[in-house]
Amino acid sequence: MASDAPLDPPADPPPQGSGPAGTGPEAPRAHHAARGPLALSALGIVFGDIGTSPLYSLQAVFSVDHNSVAPTRGDVFGIISMVFWVITVIVSVKYIALVMRADNDGEGGILALVALILRRLGERGRLTGTALILGMVGAALFYGDSLITPAISVMSAFEGLAVVRHGLSGWVLPLSVGLLAVVFWVQRFGTTAVGHLYGPITVVWFLTLAVLGVPHILGTPEILGALLPHHAIVFAVERPGVAFIAMGAVVLVITGAEALYADMGHVGPRPIRLAWFGLVFPTLTLNYLGQVAVILGDPTAIDNPFFRLAPTWATLPLVGLAALATVIASQAVISGAFSVSRQAARLGILPRLTIRHTSRREGGQIYIGSVNWVLFAGVLVLIALFRSSVALAAAYGLAVTGTLVLTSVLFTVFARRVLGAAWWQLVVFLVLVMGVELVLLAANLTKLLHGGWLPVTIAIVLVTVMATWRWGAARAAAGRARLESPLDAFLSGTDAQADRVPGVAVFLHQDPATTPLPLRDTVTFNRVLHAQNVIMTVVNADVPHIRHAERVVVERLPHPGFIHVICRVGFMDPQDVPRALARAQALVPDLDLDVHRARYFLSIVRLTTAHPPSWRRWRTAVFLWLAGTAADRTTAFHLPPDRTVIMGGRLVL
Repeated sequence: MASDAPLDPPADPPPQGSGPAGTGPEAPRAHHAARGPLALSALGIVFGDIGTSPLYSLQAVFSVDHNSVAPTRGDVFGIISMVFWVITVIVSVKYIALVMRADNDGEGGILALVALILRRLGERGRLTGTALILGMVGAALFYGDSLITPAISVMSAFEGLAVVRHGLSGWVLPLSVGLLAVVFWVQRFGTTAVGHLYGPITVVWFLTLAVLGVPHILGTPEILGALLPHHAIVFAVERPGVAFIAMGAVVLVITGAEALYADMGHVGPRPIRLAWFGLVFPTLTLNYLGQVAVILGDPTAIDNPFFRLAPTWATLPLVGLAALATVIASQAVISGAFSVSRQAARLGILPRLTIRHTSRREGGQIYIGSVNWVLFAGVLVLIALFRSSVALAAAYGLAVTGTLVLTSVLFTVFARRVLGAAWWQLVVFLVLVMGVELVLLAANLTKLLHGGWLPVTIAIVLVTVMATWRWGAARAAAGRARLESPLDAFLSGTDAQADRVPGVAVFLHQDPATTPLPLRDTVTFNRVLHAQNVIMTVVNADVPHIRHAERVVVERLPHPGFIHVICRVGFMDPQDVPRALARAQALVPDLDLDVHRARYFLSIVRLTTAHPPSWRRWRTAVFLWLAGTAADRTTAFHLPPDRTVIMGGRLVL
């Protein structure tokens, strides 16, 4: 078996002792004060997912297809009490109060949390490997969330048409597919043009949630007493089997909780906390109370309690507003998938991706075409398979709870090893927070055969891909090191072997101890050297951003005409090699580097393989395929095509 697939050098392991590299003027945290006009826009994305949960969550709880919850006073009071306290414990306490303290230079998300742990624990060790594996599983589950959220939210919005008129239910699927096609198509243009509308639409949406719920609460004021926790306890004691199964659907009220943490870099933790307690949490609570009040008054309303809140004349406009809200929710998880993909590639668990920045001001606004269209294809498959939001809800819960538990495990490690939390504090967290999450996870495991297999399958496939890429990249790196001779020994004999020609040659090379293959071949076959030779190493740091003043380090080598330039970038920074070369010239003016005429040399290793043992053959094939999909490094490093030379070698795995 063989492949022509070029292999990019694997991402560097996180450098140790990098320090608070993002605390300077370019760091996002410093920009938060200047982002006031952008905060409202970003909050639309942060809360888009959890804000659309009322569309389908209680409908799924009372679904006769999956649960045995009855529209009786005892069950209704027990359910709304569970809903309120699950939101309080998981979102308000865990994420808002605790997990958002795991701030990786302003950025959040499960991979950012993993990066924090890796930087603290070092590169080796069982705990480090476990943290990385958990991060890989969490990232895989997030991709499952990114597939399910657009499908379930958009379908649930258009299912309101059946409330307007039953004959309109046939339009739900075609309208959902059409709207999602537009959502994924416009991703290439970024969100800058329409992003300023997200915040105001989201505010209108949340206020609408409150307005819909309040009249029904006033009509049934006793429902306010259901917020007391003893109703949930009584429900669980009197009907333990029903309560346990119902918890599998109750978790849908916190879909998007992980996004609060993952999108922290857009605006910072303080605006998120203010918006949560000042607007989002109160309006969600009022809407859920209103929905159960409707169910108490009319048990048939369990078919779609959200749209039953509205008077008949307002149902159709509400469908339109809900569709807009679900577009924002879909945009949030799609953007999140782009961000997670970039972080995964920088952490070395995915191959290099072709990333296009869609905004000159906001570095977080990116577009990854391959991820976008794979997600769109997956969403279409889900809509065709499940055909309703209630059917898809069973799959959604397992993806959500799996991510919740993994984040809690990683945060426990972070709290102990980085924050120095006391053991009693960890025990309280594990019992009160993770205990609830484990119950939610167990309840969703009962739905494994009713849709829960979907996120599990997605996670298994993606974790296999990530693990295979790391395995293959490590083997390829070891093989590549054997092809490259030690740099010092090679340079010691170059002057006798080659003539000098004018110009600057920049060799992109990840291992400063070995010889770049293009440099070796130029001397060996052409017997020439440029007057100035730069060996450029791009180091991916485990922080989101590196200050411009700290990105470039210049080292003079003990050989005339040779220097080593180290360019350190965070996982949210562009890998702009020409800019790094210009920075090196500014730092050491006497180098006399002609930046605008420099030529760049890349080495591409062509991978082939003999016939490995059968148990390894599939893994090698997957790795070769992944290597073939890796992005062009000329584009990734912002190199000028007309001054870039690509030279190759052959490596047998």
